Amino acid sequence: MTAIIRLTEILTSIERFEFSATPGEHSKTGWIGDGYGTVTASRRGDAIHFIESGSFLLRGQSCPVTMGNVYRWRIGERRISLSHERRGVEAAVALFDLVAVGDTRLVSETAHQCGADAYSAEVLLDNAGFDLHWHIAGPRKDERLHYRYR
Repeated sequence: MTAIIRLTEILTSIERFEFSATPGEHSKTGWIGDGYGTVTASRRGDAIHFIESGSFLLRGQSCPVTMGNVYRWRIGERRISLSHERRGVEAAVALFDLVAVGDTRLVSETAHQCGADAYSAEVLLDNAGFDLHWHIAGPRKDERLHYRYR
């Protein structure tokens, strides 16, 4: 079974996430902390929508902040296109296409440019769900986000 088929089957079963944010050695933001929350996944045609809501606690702080995201995973024969829809379908931001590299791994085909920052990602599949590793690189950023979807 290919990674695209496996991820497609897994996406609709996801109910929760955890993530950690870690700055790299070139980061000027110092953004480090942990988050968790729930996912409501629904399929409409060739797209699976993720509505995420949860909390993020910046290291050194005592009060978490509320967070939320909406993603669209559009399923294709040879790729899965990921878009961010936090501000609505009409304002969707196409991030990148994920392509399979083996049966358990997908990587962004090209990085998404947002101003001077480049966003890339890797998906690792396992029996319990999947991990999504983001890397954000730019003049002030060298950030790594590790999401665990289950």
